[in-house]
Amino acid sequence: MLGSDLHKQLSADHEVVGMDKEEIDIVCADDCKKAVAEVNPAIVINAAAFTDVDGCEAQRDACFAVNAEAVKNICLACRDRDIKIIHFSTDYVFDGKAQSPYREQDVCNPINVYGESKLAGELYLQSLSDNYLLIRTSWLYGVNGKNFVRTILERAKAKRFIHDTMARAGARRQTHSSTLSVVDDQLGSPTYTKDLAAAVELLISQNHKGIFHVTNRGHCSWYEFAVRILKEAGVDNVEVKPIKTSQMPRPAMRPAYSVLSMQKFISLTGKAPQPWQLALQDYLKNINAIN
Repeated sequence: MLGSDLHKQLSADHEVVGMDKEEIDIVCADDCKKAVAEVNPAIVINAAAFTDVDGCEAQRDACFAVNAEAVKNICLACRDRDIKIIHFSTDYVFDGKAQSPYREQDVCNPINVYGESKLAGELYLQSLSDNYLLIRTSWLYGVNGKNFVRTILERAKAKRFIHDTMARAGARRQTHSSTLSVVDDQLGSPTYTKDLAAAVELLISQNHKGIFHVTNRGHCSWYEFAVRILKEAGVDNVEVKPIKTSQMPRPAMRPAYSVLSMQKFISLTGKAPQPWQLALQDYLKNINAIN
């Protein structure tokens, strides 16, 4: 999802060599060394991750292999050549107990295996490379790949299908057939991968290094996000019901508040990503054009 937008964004002004998991196993140190030696790039961008947050709880070793050990492999492959590494991390390295947006220097304290593995990857990057961009982001969605926006639209479509089928059959309307339940006590910043890719290009062009938080501007709950998705998509016959996290138990704990501060990015680049509401509109226009 992110990799495809990065490839498209950067290809206009750079020679970009894309490698998917069929072409390189980043868990294998030799694969990383071979790829770097063959391409000899100025920059290596790692957009790969084990992102199934609940799955990470049951597959800890696989999760750490991709999110941490692979980062070490990439760093070691690049270190002797002084290649810049761009790596993506997550809001889930924080515990969600803050009352204001997390800054880059705030203490990390993950509360699930996914967050632990991403923090381990961060530590490998910072200890093994002096030439890196570590970009923390959150709540990603894009044209390619599974994401929350697509899931909400698909579930709404299924709910409407059930309701319409019942109506045609003469059955009395049942409220639950057109209701979606979404948690309203987890706050974050939805981020469009197209906008994230543009921000990465800006950081590259200005030769920035270190840790940056990059999201679309503003924040909301998953419930508020879902309501806005259906509104922008013109779906007015499916109700979104707010529920608490405790009403929908899942294997992995989620931070209640994981908003990332954009102050450093804006002050150093002189640019600000668009608000999440406008980014959502852009995304929906793009997927409608494709469909």
